[in-house]
Amino acid sequence: HHTADLLREPLEGCLEKGCTRLVIDCSRLEFCDSTGLNVLLGARLKAEAAGGGVHLAAMQPVVARVFEITGAEAVFAVHDTLEAALAG
Repeated sequence: HHTADLLREPLEGCLEKGCTRLVIDCSRLEFCDSTGLNVLLGARLKAEAAGGGVHLAAMQPVVARVFEITGAEAVFAVHDTLEAALAG
């Protein structure tokens, strides 16, 4: 909750500049709750409305589990590595 704006602001900034394909390196993300998930879902909706999408890369197992439990993994492009996400 306290760090959501640290994610929301750069994502919205990119979208406002016309970037529609966002790649997020999750390799150092150790925790994601519903607030963080909602920030990512909001960015995904905006990106998809502009013809793009949000790609998540290199999620740690504990974070990947949150996405699996909530079903969010089905609505994001999830990649094992950052390199794979950037190449996609």
